[in-house]
Amino acid sequence: MADKLALPLVLPNPPPPKPFFQAQDHQSQTPTHRPPLLSSPSPLSPLLQDFLSPQPQQKLTSNPTPTHQNLQTPIQDSFIRRTRRRIGKYRDDNKGKPWSHYRLSPQGEKALQTLIDPQFEVGKIDEILLNLLGSCNGNVTKGAEEESIAFNILGLVKGLGYYKKCDLAFSVFEWVWNRDDLKHLLNNSVLAVIISMLGKEGRVSAAASLLHNLHIDGFGIDAYAYTSLITAFAINGRYRDALMVFKKMEEEGCKPTLITYNVILNVYGKMGMPWNRIMGLYEGMKNSGISPDTYTFNTLITCCRRGSLYLEAKGIFEQMKLAGFVPDKVTYNALLDVYGKSRRPKEAMEVLWEMESNGFSPSIVTYNSLISAYARYGLLEEAMKLKEKMMEKGMKPDVFTYTTLLSGFEKAGKDESAMMVFDDMRGAGCNPNICTYNALIKMYGNRGKFTEMMKIFDDIKACGCTPDVVTWNTLLAVFGQNGMDSEVSGVFKEMKRAGFVAERDTFNTLIGAYSRCGCFDQAMAVYKRMLEAGVTPDLSTYNAVLAALARGGLWEQSEKLLAEMKDGRCKPNELTYSCLLHAYANGKEVEKMHAVAEEIYSGLIEPHPVLFKTLVLVYSKSDLLMETETAFLEMRRKGLPLDIATLNSMVSIYGRRQLVSKVNEIMNFMNESGFAPTLTTYNSLMYMYSRSRNYEKSEETLRDLLKRGVKPDVISYNTVIYAYCRNGRIRDASRIFMEMRESGLLPDVITYNTFVATYAADAMFVEAVDVVCYMIKHGCKPNYSTYNSIIDSYCKLGRRDEAVTFIENLQKLNPHISKEEECRLSKRLMKK
Repeated sequence: MADKLALPLVLPNPPPPKPFFQAQDHQSQTPTHRPPLLSSPSPLSPLLQDFLSPQPQQKLTSNPTPTHQNLQTPIQDSFIRRTRRRIGKYRDDNKGKPWSHYRLSPQGEKALQTLIDPQFEVGKIDEILLNLLGSCNGNVTKGAEEESIAFNILGLVKGLGYYKKCDLAFSVFEWVWNRDDLKHLLNNSVLAVIISMLGKEGRVSAAASLLHNLHIDGFGIDAYAYTSLITAFAINGRYRDALMVFKKMEEEGCKPTLITYNVILNVYGKMGMPWNRIMGLYEGMKNSGISPDTYTFNTLITCCRRGSLYLEAKGIFEQMKLAGFVPDKVTYNALLDVYGKSRRPKEAMEVLWEMESNGFSPSIVTYNSLISAYARYGLLEEAMKLKEKMMEKGMKPDVFTYTTLLSGFEKAGKDESAMMVFDDMRGAGCNPNICTYNALIKMYGNRGKFTEMMKIFDDIKACGCTPDVVTWNTLLAVFGQNGMDSEVSGVFKEMKRAGFVAERDTFNTLIGAYSRCGCFDQAMAVYKRMLEAGVTPDLSTYNAVLAALARGGLWEQSEKLLAEMKDGRCKPNELTYSCLLHAYANGKEVEKMHAVAEEIYSGLIEPHPVLFKTLVLVYSKSDLLMETETAFLEMRRKGLPLDIATLNSMVSIYGRRQLVSKVNEIMNFMNESGFAPTLTTYNSLMYMYSRSRNYEKSEETLRDLLKRGVKPDVISYNTVIYAYCRNGRIRDASRIFMEMRESGLLPDVITYNTFVATYAADAMFVEAVDVVCYMIKHGCKPNYSTYNSIIDSYCKLGRRDEAVTFIENLQKLNPHISKEEECRLSKRLMKK
């Protein structure tokens, strides 16, 4: 494991990008005929490909009068992505108003109406355009002013775009370009409109190909055309390609505009760029003489969402006001969104008050951000009250409102409340969307209810939805959470077959999934591939890698990674410190755990609820009762929300200490508060009963678990088997063993060792050896405890000679036993 950590956590340089324009000597080119504008595939290829099975590119074809077929884009363009509506962003340039004919002449309006007629034949476009431009004898500029012709061309292209006639708009553009007496009238405004059309239709590679071929043909491309292509890549999720165009634009000496910078800032935010990189771009913009506008500040605030940078968002908000800009509704909603993601309900409510005092009425977007802030913080009752307040103001909750609440209850372990929200949603006539189904998949998966989970997955298509990348990532995370590494690999293969290419969130999920399965090397291999693909790690990436290190107790490497984050890479959050605590706990570094706890209690590290929950969990796992209770009581004193994981930790440590009354207190609190017991809860209860006089209650708990639809695991059955073996009830233990096998679970070495130890302690050595033979036959390898229990029982009964004979015959019993193991047992016998 240690050698895998020799790889750099961040590669010094990403792989060099492919050139945006192919290197050619434009001056030396004198083609005998002008090549079609879409004759070559786009030279711009995404750097990030699916690292296991790259998707092939389809070639673009061309025709003097291109149709939808010959403008078909590569597979990346036709990929259906999950899109989010950006606050305050409208795709309709007219803001819902009727089409404005943009300085078209009467003849131009007539031509437009002819072209948009469903009965129009594409082959007649030549006739229509010649008539429009005032000549049929080849000299179309005679008797017409060039300015008027230019406006007619631009207006016609815009009009066709408005009426979703992208191919016809391009035909007009190409027709003009192919005429030597007209091509000089084409400007970058027309080109920008064409590129925007292609981008909105997802045909961004066709847009890149167009710009490439025009560049070869000597067309002077300006900032507006470049910005249109950057925007086209951005709205299609091809962020690295957008940055490559931006870089090319600067290399060509084309000065970016304010709009260009605003788009790139938004791209940086989407890519999860480090905050210092975002601010570097912002400062570079100002140094080049371009002043920010309201959209710039709103974009910067939005960039803070991904890393939960609420302090930075607040700073930008104040800077915006000092610069003389008045925050608008978009500003307030963006700031609310950051506070919601950062789990800062108090600050979110303060923004609402300021927003209302400045005359802005909260919208459904506003309330959804507030509800998100409270739900993420665990204040679910307050979140429900906000929903009621929203309804009192005449706003009907939408699918985002319900899904946020459902997710909040699911995370807290309140399954019944989550399903009540779902039923309320359907009762209100609000149809679930893919986010809702993803939340349900997560809920059932985290509870081990895989049948119900897969039923939800099947219901997605039946309800007219399509699984998105979050759906697949959720399945990966669920199977990883349950240690099912083969299922993780299988889901990833299915995800690729469905046409999805791994992006940052998928990489992050895979790292977490494999590490939870104990496949540390695979997790690090995914991380390395991610870096090699040029994908910038974000906060979630660092936290996923830290979690992988923590599971191995690699606290020194965790500290190094934390130092790297603090060195400007990424601002640590509560989950970062939570992973560090787990690393210390698994590395048995108790003093370091105490040091971090003191920083949390003192406020040196922000005392977030997640950190208190982590303290309860790690102290409980370390069997430190006093420290566990201190953290738990501190949570209660501060009024911090509890969740099922925290309560399970208290049940576990009290159960191990046989503090039955304390366990009952926690269980009563869970029932009264609507928390649904999980498999972990039941396993802790069974453990407690198995070591007590009421050992039979361990099986009663198993029956209750089954009755509630929770699937037991190997630990559940092993615990009940131990309870019966410990009390001499081998027959009942064997009955549970058979039930375990019939359920499809394979007994592990602990299962068999329990029987071996019980038989040996009762001097039933023949039966003990039979169990060893049975476990070997069924593919379970004995460990040192298996043989220790037999040797120790022989010695305890004063039958050392039989112990010697047992060791001498071990090769017959287990031909694969090593000489080292035989020597170890002989030394153990000598010490007895």
